[in-house]
Amino acid sequence: HTRPGAPTVTLTAPAPTRTGLGHPVVIGIDPSLTGTGIASSNGWCEVIGYKRARAKDPGITQLPHPERLAAMRHLVDTVFYSIGAPQLVVMELPAVSRAGGGAHERGWFWWQLYSHIHNRQIPIGLLTPNARALYATGKGNAPKNLVVDSIARRFPNWATEGNDNAADAVTLMAAGRDWLGAPITDLPKTHRAALDKATWPTLPGAHA
Repeated sequence: HTRPGAPTVTLTAPAPTRTGLGHPVVIGIDPSLTGTGIASSNGWCEVIGYKRARAKDPGITQLPHPERLAAMRHLVDTVFYSIGAPQLVVMELPAVSRAGGGAHERGWFWWQLYSHIHNRQIPIGLLTPNARALYATGKGNAPKNLVVDSIARRFPNWATEGNDNAADAVTLMAAGRDWLGAPITDLPKTHRAALDKATWPTLPGAHA
């Protein structure tokens, strides 16, 4: 289904809208310019981000504006083409209080991803960073290592390889499946409380 000129990505091929078991296909996306985590309920996860192409490459947020725009557009396309045609995408909302450079670029990237997915009429669920951590660990302020460990233990079929971006994406995907009434595994009520803190789309037959 790759369009001419589409970026090439190394991923398990996206599955049909439903798996052989009739379960809904959900994609979790943790947007980042340097390491966007993507996870599918079909059992794969990947991290896609900008890689410095040369020794003096200043990084995507410091490139000259024409190069920066081209790099960000390419990244949006790469992520978008990788997700296939799921029934639901769950994205992490931006951490608006986050300090540091690149806020302008990160905001553009998030909204471009959202726009591409929305325009394709794929329903989108949204979780804050705290809600995502809550679903993974039962604690909204859990550090990254705790999220990684919890996801590795509860969702061992997803090879996150200790990458926190991949673990976050698996969390978002799992929350979406749970909300659709088809949880991958049973979680305590303390974890599932995160579902009530999320923003969910209007979707026939979906429920918390």
